[in-house]
Amino acid sequence: MPLRKDRTINQQLHSIVESDNPESSPVNQSTLKILGPSCLQGNINIGGAKNSALPAMAATLLSSGVCRLRQVPCLADINIMGQVLSALGAKIKHNTNTFTLDIDASIINNSEAPYELVRQLRASFFAIGPILARLGVARIPLPGGCAIGARPVDLHVKGLQALGAEVHIEHGMVNAYISSSKKKLRGAKIYLDYPSVGATETLMMAATLAEGETIIENAAQEPEVEDLANLCIAMGANIFGAGTKTIVISGVPKLHSVDYTIIPDRIEAGTFLIAGAITNSDISISPVVPKHLSAVISKLQSVGVKIIQETSDSLHILPSKILKSTDIETQPYPGFPTDMQAPFMALLSICSGSSYITETVFENRMRHVSELNRMGANIRVKGNNAIVQGVPKLSAAPVIGSDLRASAALILAALAAEGETIFQGLQHLNRGYEQLEVKLQKLGAKLQRVDLVEENDISQDSI
Repeated sequence: MPLRKDRTINQQLHSIVESDNPESSPVNQSTLKILGPSCLQGNINIGGAKNSALPAMAATLLSSGVCRLRQVPCLADINIMGQVLSALGAKIKHNTNTFTLDIDASIINNSEAPYELVRQLRASFFAIGPILARLGVARIPLPGGCAIGARPVDLHVKGLQALGAEVHIEHGMVNAYISSSKKKLRGAKIYLDYPSVGATETLMMAATLAEGETIIENAAQEPEVEDLANLCIAMGANIFGAGTKTIVISGVPKLHSVDYTIIPDRIEAGTFLIAGAITNSDISISPVVPKHLSAVISKLQSVGVKIIQETSDSLHILPSKILKSTDIETQPYPGFPTDMQAPFMALLSICSGSSYITETVFENRMRHVSELNRMGANIRVKGNNAIVQGVPKLSAAPVIGSDLRASAALILAALAAEGETIFQGLQHLNRGYEQLEVKLQKLGAKLQRVDLVEENDISQDSI
């Protein structure tokens, strides 16, 4: 469905943010009606990576000038992050027509992020590194986000302490400050017990303005980490080794303005590849970085999907009538991404044979299984393992998305299912996929967003 003409993008995002509030009324939830099975065809433009854009927004706090970020998707999470930066004193201008975001952080007059925003978005915690490095003090509430498992901030805290900060957690608030007279962090050698993307990015940003050299070992190797490093380098930082297990940062006195383009979203790209596979369709996607999708492409090929790299930044998926089972174990990059586990499970539910899925990253990321089973899938779960016995077809049913990627999985399943699926959980989907239903409609999918708020307003008027 196209965006309503009488509502601005920002107004829509504001309503999305409100719907993501767990205290919101149920009538503030929209639904998606999906008529399957679908046959998709055409070309899809992949937007900028949300998981790159969010830390990039935080990184602009390191600069005292105006920074321009390009290919920033128009999402609820981006809007919340913008509100966090605004609360800290930055001036934000988001041009949704050109997908550019201008951030003026020349004046940062607040070191505390508001709880009501941080509790909705875990990425808000990224602000702690830049604010601490810039002001010498930061107060950030413990973060929230999708309920997919415990994601503690202990690695962030230990790393900041290694850089010379005093860090205390009291009443749900992380209080960090630099006690030295110079109010500067100092370089250190940091070993991460787990290659956490968030911790790697937080510590890398903080270290850009620290005195001396910082070495982060067992660092996350995700493309989003490398993208953040490239942004900081473009701002004047000295960073070496991003994208490997060891990152070296030589601190500089200050960072300057930048005009930077965010990388394509590999998770959105992977989702559309699965959409083509699960519906036996012919679609092309661009722009993409094929290397970022190596694990997903490999698994798609192992189930019998044909994928052609047409150009350096485009992929073409061809119809594949015979799909077979395969096993998946989620791993940090370059392994199979946890964000693709739920969407790929939807595909495996109609692949012949038995597939075995092991989730190693988050301990509570199998809640989509019960909803897929409502649609006729045959999936059994024990702990963080799932056995998927392929079935000939799925059938429509009312389903509810429990988190962002689970929601994507259910929509993919609905595209392949027979009948009309009623999907609830768009408040999750809006956090990570920009107008997913519009893009699917462009490919020929039959689906429609129904605004329950409007329906409720109409019923009230008729009383």
